[in-house]
Amino acid sequence: MATPSNTKLNRTGGEESGSRTDTAKENYHAIKLSNPDGSIAFSRIHKRADVTAAVMLETADSEHAFFLDKDGGRKGTTTSISPQRYSVECGKTMKEAEDAMMLFAHNGNIIIRAPNGTIRMEATNIEMVTKGNDTTRGNIKLDASQSIFLDADKNFVVNCKNSNMVSSGTCSMAANSAMTIYGSMIRGVTDACSVKNSKNNNQKTQKTFNQTGSPVER
Repeated sequence: MATPSNTKLNRTGGEESGSRTDTAKENYHAIKLSNPDGSIAFSRIHKRADVTAAVMLETADSEHAFFLDKDGGRKGTTTSISPQRYSVECGKTMKEAEDAMMLFAHNGNIIIRAPNGTIRMEATNIEMVTKGNDTTRGNIKLDASQSIFLDADKNFVVNCKNSNMVSSGTCSMAANSAMTIYGSMIRGVTDACSVKNSKNNNQKTQKTFNQTGSPVER
């Protein structure tokens, strides 16, 4: 995380930075314009003396800041810090079908975290698309510590080549009007075949689900 600037422009960055090191940043061409409310500086060194900010914009207490770092462990990194709300508004004069905002990463992950809050996505339509080029990628994973709720006013459609629904406890299916179950072959297996196998070798199916919980890896 970015830190307040090193006002001394030395290799130690102040008492909290420790002893002088050869890797600490140092320069003599930094400039700064400030007043009691805030400042803008160029080539300022962060407090730990490990990174130089090409541009540093911050309030007097450094809690509200914007950094364009140029070297060290954050070379080419842009950091924005806000103690309160951070808002982005755009697209007011655009049409509905146009792309008003893009968040694009050439390489690496995009992480959105709210450890003490809720992430909400609201739109006329929401599309989630993956484009992996082998069997290990192109997946969408939903992992909840409690429950996953899917609620649609009209249709809930699942279309795939292979499908598995597994529960370690109770699994229920209900339809208040009519339920249709179709398969070229339908097999019903209970734990009774674990004692004595059936003529259709249902014991194999019973062992598969009891050992792994699912015939497909997550």
